[in-house]
Amino acid sequence: MSSIADRLAGVRGRIAASARSAGRDPSSVRLVAVSKTFPIDSIRDAYAAGQRDFGENRVQEALQKIASATDLEIRWHLLGHLQTNKARKAGPAFAAIHSVDRIELLEKIDAAAVDAGQMPELLIQVDLAGEATKFGATPAEVPRLLDAAASCRAARLTGLMTLPPVPESPEDARQWFRRLRDLRDEWLASGVPAPMLRELSMGMSGDFEVAIQEGSTMVRVGTAIFGSRHVED
Repeated sequence: MSSIADRLAGVRGRIAASARSAGRDPSSVRLVAVSKTFPIDSIRDAYAAGQRDFGENRVQEALQKIASATDLEIRWHLLGHLQTNKARKAGPAFAAIHSVDRIELLEKIDAAAVDAGQMPELLIQVDLAGEATKFGATPAEVPRLLDAAASCRAARLTGLMTLPPVPESPEDARQWFRRLRDLRDEWLASGVPAPMLRELSMGMSGDFEVAIQEGSTMVRVGTAIFGSRHVED
């Protein structure tokens, strides 16, 4: 079996090749290793191989891992849905939160960040397909979130995230990645400051190469690095 280090090297190579094929600098794409459900030992193996960004879905599981890895300089990302009542814990704990989808949550994260003296990066999760099983703000709701984010005192809005319908092939996801990029460009053209929309978090183990071709700046890869799990990453 390939080691985590070997698989990580393979993913990095695929990211670099995809970026170059799209005329992009490979360094413009950040790899977030999705470590949810995997033990801290797997995270340490990936860290030893040079990985620094790790993504978790559940606040409680993430907090336990964060406490177990205080000796490592890890940049922790919260990728999963965040309940408002957990915002006070999440705000100070994560370097980036990809799943902001309502103003109340945005304000609570910001208040917690102020109290903790932290400056987390926030991404608005945009629901493009209207799936009942997915969270996210609709495109029509995003401008109000952008306006609210401009008033944050500590947290900083830096981009957008989307979870497309599970594709049968990577090409099936392309339309959703392209749609998010086009929306980003429309909001930039309307006057939204560029630093608020510099990141596009899109693409997972099965489709990250297509996402990079469509402009992704952060790909969230789990199974291709850590191996199979019982739930989707």
